[in-house]
Amino acid sequence: MALPGTLANGIFQHHFPLGLSVAQGEQEQMESNSDRRRTKRTENMEETACIPSLCTYTQGKKALTSDLWGEPRPRLRGARPSLTLVCLSRALQLSVDTLQFLLFLYVQQLHKVSLRRSLLGDEWPSARTKSPSLSGKSAGGNKNWNDQEHLAFVQSHLLDMLELLLEPEQLSASSHSSCSSLVSFEAVCALSFLLEGTVSNSGSVRPLHELALRQPCHGHNGYSKVSRAFSLPKLESWLRSSLTANPLGMTVCLKAGKKLAWAQQVEGTTRRARIACSSRVVPEVSPMVIMSQVYRQTLAKSSDTLVGAHVRIHRCNESFIYLLSPLRSVTIEKCRNSTFVLGPVETSVHVQSCDNIKVIVVCHRLSLSSTTGCTFHILTPTQPLILSGNQAISFAPFHTHYPMLEDHMAQVGLATLPNYWDSPMLVCRDSGDASVFRLLPPSDFYTFVIPFEMEGDTTETPGGLPQEYQEVLSQREQKVQVWQRMVKEAELTRDQRKQFQTLVENKFYEWLVETGNRQQLDSLVPPAVSSKQAAG
Repeated sequence: MALPGTLANGIFQHHFPLGLSVAQGEQEQMESNSDRRRTKRTENMEETACIPSLCTYTQGKKALTSDLWGEPRPRLRGARPSLTLVCLSRALQLSVDTLQFLLFLYVQQLHKVSLRRSLLGDEWPSARTKSPSLSGKSAGGNKNWNDQEHLAFVQSHLLDMLELLLEPEQLSASSHSSCSSLVSFEAVCALSFLLEGTVSNSGSVRPLHELALRQPCHGHNGYSKVSRAFSLPKLESWLRSSLTANPLGMTVCLKAGKKLAWAQQVEGTTRRARIACSSRVVPEVSPMVIMSQVYRQTLAKSSDTLVGAHVRIHRCNESFIYLLSPLRSVTIEKCRNSTFVLGPVETSVHVQSCDNIKVIVVCHRLSLSSTTGCTFHILTPTQPLILSGNQAISFAPFHTHYPMLEDHMAQVGLATLPNYWDSPMLVCRDSGDASVFRLLPPSDFYTFVIPFEMEGDTTETPGGLPQEYQEVLSQREQKVQVWQRMVKEAELTRDQRKQFQTLVENKFYEWLVETGNRQQLDSLVPPAVSSKQAAG
């Protein structure tokens, strides 16, 4: 099933003043929900074979059971192995919360394809689609970046979503709700997939079903302890009266977030990196960092600002970006000709609409949509997901390190095994051609050096390299040693050595220019004392 990939930044993000907010990309509430009620209905293999793309777009929600994604599954205390448990385990591996999945499919309508517009020759997504600027003003119709669009969608379709969650006996003959329809507690739990918030500005974020069970709210949402259900008209009214835009979402971050000054411009560039982080800190919600329109720069940072953050990288071009801290999630969108070196990512890295970029990362999950000519050096315990619209993708083993890398991996719960960097999953039909990706040939493989000094204990690539790649590196190293020995045994005079050194340097300079690496080296030159980056 090919699902639109445009919700990869998170399903929705809205806030209810009394506490309901549309869930931010990876909400931790899903973890507690799935433990309390694993699944209402267990689907068979045929019915769930196309579901793996779900977790890609929900960024960490445990809608699919843990085994499918390589996460630890809680053990059954006191249970003895049996055929029944084996069958149950296999069924759960292929199961998904039905009501949550229905909601997930429904919210895909946020991005509808206009067939009439397609017939007129317009492309979708439209080339005119733009994102808000860092001033917070909307510059176009990119709904991923616009929390007001999310709010409007929920307000317009709230009744439809509630009816979608009703039990059949609560529907009329015309398949619609009535004034006497009751919404089950399980259905409200499913809505927690999308909605969460706070009570009386307490700052503590809670899922919708916890807020709905508060005694003061029962008179407003029609909850009955006897039936353990909600009156649909009252619940709808309560939700509508409480729903507002998310104060922790991307729009607010762009408009009122703290602006971060990092590396300075490279001489001759005409743009300046614009970076913002969420100014409001809530314990249950990870901070958000947005990077937009970085052009021909090298940006590097390892700080508390990034720890556990959701990072959104947008429209960066011809740049080298190093984010050397443990991160919560990363989305890279509409970037070109750039290299991204990321610290360990606890949940997912989603790359969309990018051309000729290189991503180097240890992450729990990687998903790709509409990318061309990109290379991914990864260490991941789950299969990389290749969604629709990808071309000429290369996968290669993770091949770098920095001193704090293993400590950061431990913080986000990632290890060196298992590692499925070389086993991508083709999810969508238009990705069915295996030629859309390749494993990088060992002959094209080189290690990557992170050019910054840090404190820490990691001195080599975690987990090492596959044998065939390590052998190629060893062969190159032997050739260098042979070359050095040859030069030493040539017994050149001082003038000859000087002339030879000049020749080698000239050839190296030509190589830097031809490969574009000169820009990267030039951008590593420290700025003047008066223009050093802010602490951020």
